[in-house]
Amino acid sequence: MNFLDNIFFALLLAIGIGYFTINVKKLIRNINLGRDVNRSDNSSERWKNMTMVALGQSKMVKRPIAGFLHIIVYVGFVIINIEVIEIIIDGLFGTHRVLSFMGVFYDILIGSFEILAFLVLVAVIVFWIRRNVTKLARFTSSDLKGKPKNDANYILYFEMVLMSLFLLMNAADLHLQNVPGGFKDYSAHGSFPISQFIAPIFNGISSSLVFIIERIAWWLHIVGILIFLNYLYFSKHLHILLAFPNTYFADLNAKGKLDNLESVTNEVKLMMDPTADPFAAPANPDAVPAKFGASDVQDLNWVQLLNAYSCTECGRCTSSCPANQTGKKLSPRKIMMDTRDRLEEVGKNIDLNKGVFVEDGKSLLNDYITTEELWACTSCNACVEECPINISPLSIIIDMRRYLVMEQSAAPTELNNVMTNIENNGAPWQYNQMDRLNWANEE
Repeated sequence: MNFLDNIFFALLLAIGIGYFTINVKKLIRNINLGRDVNRSDNSSERWKNMTMVALGQSKMVKRPIAGFLHIIVYVGFVIINIEVIEIIIDGLFGTHRVLSFMGVFYDILIGSFEILAFLVLVAVIVFWIRRNVTKLARFTSSDLKGKPKNDANYILYFEMVLMSLFLLMNAADLHLQNVPGGFKDYSAHGSFPISQFIAPIFNGISSSLVFIIERIAWWLHIVGILIFLNYLYFSKHLHILLAFPNTYFADLNAKGKLDNLESVTNEVKLMMDPTADPFAAPANPDAVPAKFGASDVQDLNWVQLLNAYSCTECGRCTSSCPANQTGKKLSPRKIMMDTRDRLEEVGKNIDLNKGVFVEDGKSLLNDYITTEELWACTSCNACVEECPINISPLSIIIDMRRYLVMEQSAAPTELNNVMTNIENNGAPWQYNQMDRLNWANEE
C-alpha cells in the first residue's frame, strides 16, 4: 500500500510541476513577443535594486500597516515552504519526518514554521477584512471588480486553508507522538508551540482516526501547494516569482527621463548630415518600417510586458495618481491589467493557431485602453514612484501617446496647437519670434 502511495505521490508531483513548466514556457514566450531592449547594463546597481526592493521589501513599508503585514506573509510563505522539501522526500520514499535526525535544529525549524504559520494566518485575515469589511478605496474601485477582486480573495482563502491544514497536521502528529506505548513511526520529534493548543481536540478519539485525519491534512496540504503553484500563472500573485526579475530589469534612468525613438533619431541624424544622400536605397529594402510608438502589446518592449505580468494590482499607483484623484478615467493599475489581459489574448491566439499570431482585428489601443485614459496622464511619475516592485505604467502610456501623435495625428486640439506653435514660432505660444520680447516695452 505504501508503495502505491509513493507512486501516486510521484505522479501527482510530476503532473503539478509539469503543468507549471508548460505555463512558464508560455509566460516566457508571451514576454518575448515584445520588442528587444537592452537591460544588461550596470549589473551591480541592478542586483542592489533587486535586493532592496524585491527581497528587502523597501518600498512596501512606505505604507507601514500593509507593509508590515505583507512582510509577515512574504517571509512566512518563503520559510514555511522549506518544509515542502521534507514533505516531498517523505512522499517519494514513504518516510515520516525524514529530517528529524537534525535534532534540536529540527525542533527550532518546526517551531518557527508554526509561529510563522500563525502570523501568516492572522495577517491574511486582516488583509481579508481590509478588502471586504472596511473596504479600502483602492480595493473597491471599478477597475478591480469581477475577476480581479475574486482572484485576490481566492488567494487569501488559499492561504488560510494551507496554514490551517499545516497546523492541524502538526497537531494530529503531536497527539500520535504522545500515544501511550507509541503509534507506528510517530516518535517524539519537533517542537509545536502553536499546534500544542490544537492537539487536545483529539483527546478521546481513537488513534486510528487521528492517524487518518493527519494523513488527510498531509495530502491536502501538498495538493493545495501544487494547486496554488499552478494557479499563480492565472493570478496577480505571479509577482511572487516575477518581482525579482522585474526589479532587476527595471529602468535605472532618472524618473522623467524619456527614451528616444531610434527611428526618429536616425531621421534627425540623416537631416543634419550634409553628406547624407536622402534618396539612397535603404540598407535592408525588405525590412518592415518601424512603428512610431505602440498600438498593441507586440509594439511594447519585453520589460513592459514583464511589468504587466508582475503587477500586484495593489492599487498604490492609482491611489496616488493626481489625474485619478480629480475624477478622470485614468487608472495606472488598469493600464497594467489591460496590458496583461491583451497579452494573454494574443497568447491564446498563438496557441490556437499553432504558434502563429493571426490578426484578430483587436488592439491594446481603443479595445482595452482608451485615448481618454492616455491623455489624462500628467506624466508626473507618481505611479512609478509608488509601485512596490518598480513597474512603470507611464512608459506604456508614453509609447501609446507617441503612436497617436506620430502615426495617427490624433493628438488633442490643445496639444496640436502647441506643436504647431513650436514648429512655426519656436515656442509653445502663438507669438512671432520677433515679437517675443515686446512685453519689456509695455508700460
